[in-house]
Parts: sequence; structure tokens; C-alpha cells
Amino acid sequence: MSNIYVKKAQLQDLPAIMKIIDNAKALLKADGSPQWQDGSPDETTFINDINHGNCWVLKVDNQIAGTATLLTAPDANYENISDGQWKNTSAPYATIHRIVISPDYRGMSLSKFFLSNLITLGTHAGINNFRIDTHELNQRMQQFNFEYTGIIYVNPTEDGRRLAFELNLEN
Repeated sequence: MSNIYVKKAQLQDLPAIMKIIDNAKALLKADGSPQWQDGSPDETTFINDINHGNCWVLKVDNQIAGTATLLTAPDANYENISDGQWKNTSAPYATIHRIVISPDYRGMSLSKFFLSNLITLGTHAGINNFRIDTHELNQRMQQFNFEYTGIIYVNPTEDGRRLAFELNLEN
């Protein structure tokens, strides 16, 4: 059995993180999705996430198998939602962004394990409300048990249109 765990990313993890991100960009492109095809997220994004303690890595037998960002501050992109509404607007929420598994570890249900651990980290910080978003062509992100809540925009163009999802846990 493998040793599988989650830990905060460090700057020395950046090359492995960027390799995983580059593979994900290629996968999204092959799916026909414009998501992540404009150069973002880039290395600067991950340096910022790491320096602020928001970037996490999934490790399998001491190898980086995935990365994700867990933000516990409000996300400006989530202030305006159309064609729906957030279910919980009074409690603090965490946002999970840029969750990606390396192609070397796909098919092992690690994304669900990783997401579960990120939610656990959030609950330890007193948060029971979680939000994610994705492009409508990114079917992989839509497999999680989050409830669809509407449309948000990560930039003002049509390519910035994202499906928004929310998960509210019991207090």
C-alpha cells in the first residue's frame, strides 16, 4: 500500500507542480476547452500561492502526484453570480482552485482523496462552506458532490464564464 498524504507546497516543489499544470493545460486543450489556454495559471500564480501558504501538494510515496490551492479569504470572482445564487451567504467559505492530479497517477481516485483532505483542512480552520468553479467543458471538475449554484466570471470575456458549485457541511 502506498503512503498517500497532503502537505503544504514549498518553493522547491514548483518544478513538479508546473509539470503537472502543463500536463493539465494540454489535457484541457485536447478536450476542446479554452480553460487555462491563455497562459494562466502560471509560475507566478503558484509562487504567490506557496508564499501565502495556500498551495497544497498530494504526495504518493514521497512523489508529488497533485496540486491544489485552498483559499480561505473571500474570492472577488464569486461576488457576482448569475443564473442562480449561493446557498450560504452568511458563513465564511473556502475556495478550492487549481486542483490537478499528475497523469502518472490518474485513475486511482486520488482527486477525491485530495479534495476530501482539502475539505478536512478547511473544517479545521472553522469553515464548513466550500466553493469551486470550472469551465463547462471541464467535466472532470463536475464529478464532485458539490451543488451547482450558477455562473460566475473569472474575467469579463465569454471564455471567463465558469460554472459555480458549492458544498455546505453541517455545523
